[in-house]
Amino acid sequence: MKKQQAIQLLGGTISSAARKVGVSYQAIDRWPEVLTPAIRDRVQAALYRDLMARKPTRRKARAPELAGEVGHA
Repeated sequence: MKKQQAIQLLGGTISSAARKVGVSYQAIDRWPEVLTPAIRDRVQAALYRDLMARKPTRRKARAPELAGEVGHA
């Protein structure tokens, strides 16, 4: 993955990329043009966290006995 591609995926600016990855602006600025596997993994993890934060959660229906809806005989 190239540095500019990662920055675009992480919001388009070095500042937004730094926020999402959890590092400083200067750290992103010093990334090599072709990312190392470790940096690529951090970018992918940040993208995954962002995706999961936006994904709506599905609530499971509670079992009737847990919801107090079933009487005891």
